Amino acid sequence: MTKEITIDDIWEMLEDVTDPEVPVLTVVDLGVVREVIAKSPSHFKIVITPTYTGCPAMQVIEEDIKERLGKEGITVDVDLVLSPAWTTDWLSENGRKKLEEYGITPPQNEGDKSVLFGDKPEIPCPLCKSKNTRLVSQFGSTACKALYQCNDCEEPFDYFKCLK
Repeated sequence: MTKEITIDDIWEMLEDVTDPEVPVLTVVDLGVVREVIAKSPSHFKIVITPTYTGCPAMQVIEEDIKERLGKEGITVDVDLVLSPAWTTDWLSENGRKKLEEYGITPPQNEGDKSVLFGDKPEIPCPLCKSKNTRLVSQFGSTACKALYQCNDCEEPFDYFKCLK
């Protein structure tokens, strides 16, 4: 007798699908998977939201979801929705830890308001934990990251921008 696949099983399988731009994160860690809906015992609908409109990784994520679930004989419809807009609040705690261990400072839960108020955000170095860092570029290796450098250990590092 074959075990019926549940929505919980699908969520577990989605833990195997990684973000192509930050491969240490799964799509579940990242929070781009919004909903899993059973259409039949072997057909599911997965609802995803991009980290920002026009994110080039979303097509790859959709293909990777279909490929991963297809290995289990599951057919999938992937729906991309833009509302509600993704925020960094959707990153899991586990995902935040993975980012830091990977050398990317996770979002610090405050947007950069220095243009308005002159106060620059304190972005800690993921390597030495110093807050004595400086912004090198608002744009890092991907649009969702900024490039910083630590003034203490002198290492450059990515910062996953906070989006609210």
